[in-house]
Amino acid sequence: MTSIRTTPPKTATAPADGVPSKAAPQLRELVFGAARAAAVRAAASLGVADALGERPATVAELATAVGAEPERLGRLLRSLACCGVFAETEDGRIAHTEMSRLLREDAPDSLKYICLWCTEPWTWHTWPRLDQAVRSDTCVFDEIHGKGFFTYLHEDAPDSARVFDKAMTTSSRQSAAELAAFLDLGGAAEVADIGGGQGHVLASLLEKHPALRGSLLDLPQVVANADPRLRDGGPLASRARLVPGDCRQEIPVRADLYIIKNILEWDDESTRRTLANVVAAAPPGARVLVIENLLDNSPSMRFTTAMDLFLLLNVGGRKHSSDSLVARMTEAGLSVTGIAPVNPYLHAFDSRVPG
Repeated sequence: MTSIRTTPPKTATAPADGVPSKAAPQLRELVFGAARAAAVRAAASLGVADALGERPATVAELATAVGAEPERLGRLLRSLACCGVFAETEDGRIAHTEMSRLLREDAPDSLKYICLWCTEPWTWHTWPRLDQAVRSDTCVFDEIHGKGFFTYLHEDAPDSARVFDKAMTTSSRQSAAELAAFLDLGGAAEVADIGGGQGHVLASLLEKHPALRGSLLDLPQVVANADPRLRDGGPLASRARLVPGDCRQEIPVRADLYIIKNILEWDDESTRRTLANVVAAAPPGARVLVIENLLDNSPSMRFTTAMDLFLLLNVGGRKHSSDSLVARMTEAGLSVTGIAPVNPYLHAFDSRVPG
């Protein structure tokens, strides 16, 4: 008769003393990270958080509100509740948690469009090629689609481009107020926001400092949709100048203070050209403030290191460490005078143009 094993065999995950390794479940959780990300995306796409009010609701009620099949929606929400996104009450109803509220579109600190942006359909095509990106110096996204990332967005994925615009707008608005509170202008009369998107940072600074004037430089299609406060007829228009252009080509703006926020994450050559163009345009002694996420000295390293790989795959770019960013700035001729945290995600690198 064949005997029945009554004790599990020792495996590579079980130490010699027989105590199961904690590493195995942790690794399993990691490799199912895609399922977690897909679940967050599904809830955001369906608008579950928007449909759920202050009172807990049944899965059936939510399914009717978002147009889903109740049993399958229940499975999705159970998976999310295991991660703290939504909660299940004792009677089986669904309630909000701190994280699920961030998926509401009307939340002041909403991450709905950030979550959608980081899980757009094209992301699932690039992540499996990460080993290829690590082996070579080519851009995986370009090889898959035969064109650059932003060209693809605007030509082939307009819906994704709109999600990107909303995600960047949300992120910029949330950090603009923090940056305006953090920044000591040091007597500057003219500020230039380089690659500043729709100009939320500039608008926040102009509102806080009534004597300040400012310029917003970004691509023509971006500044055409600048913050309404800065455009003709807006309350800040008389003190704001909108400058269409590409900071990697030229910076036709003179100012006392240049702000470069979260754009030095392209390929190294683009970063070098941008910094060199700022130095060429700035008057002697001008202040240059570079604001970036960091791969080191930051409580947000898990997010930033993941974003670093995201950039590697899709635009051939990178997030910087303190040393690498100081090296790029010094190479451009800037004298770095200080580094300080703006919030848990951003650090400010203060510098001066030689004079």
